[in-house]
Amino acid sequence: MKYGESFFDILYLVFAILLGVRMLRQRKSAVGRLMGWAVLILGCGDAFHLVPRVLNYFVSADFSAWLGIGKLVTSITMTVFYVLLYRLWLKVYKEKENRAVSIAVYVLTALRVVLCLMPQNRWIANESDVTWGIIRNVPFVLLGCLIVWLYFRNRNQDSRLRLIWLLVTLSFLFYIPVAVAAGIVPMLGMLMLPKTVCYMVMIWIFWKYPAK
Repeated sequence: MKYGESFFDILYLVFAILLGVRMLRQRKSAVGRLMGWAVLILGCGDAFHLVPRVLNYFVSADFSAWLGIGKLVTSITMTVFYVLLYRLWLKVYKEKENRAVSIAVYVLTALRVVLCLMPQNRWIANESDVTWGIIRNVPFVLLGCLIVWLYFRNRNQDSRLRLIWLLVTLSFLFYIPVAVAAGIVPMLGMLMLPKTVCYMVMIWIFWKYPAK
């Protein structure tokens, strides 16, 4: 299992970071660069968690602190990724920015980051607390629901992005059980694999999108 999971994690990181860098180098439009930044931030953020996870399988050392800090960094960069998806939605669909929606996005983002930084999460000890796993993910899930609604509403206006709302929905359905209860039922961690596949499909959609 460790070889298969490690290979998949490395493949995902190379895929995301390489395509993110190439998109930023090749694309000059606002839409293209937003996609590039979203992909690169997602990949680099996940690297903070996945690299120590892979090393933990093959190196005889205590990676608890690195794994915990990696989860913290990933939690924040995933949140930033969804903010960029919101900015991308505005650009792609040429929507006029709604003050209430923008406030909701940024308030939920700020709340999520603050909750992730609270010492009760015990990141350095890499100890999962079910209560705080729920608390810190409430604003994140609400942010995700908002992004799903926005992309679902416009799904028929651009066929190339019509699946984004579904991929975000699936990624959250796979993520929530892990975030809440993986500390109690470790096997739930396997749900991160299909969640990552959802992200890889999104990355591929952005890569193929004709935004130069």
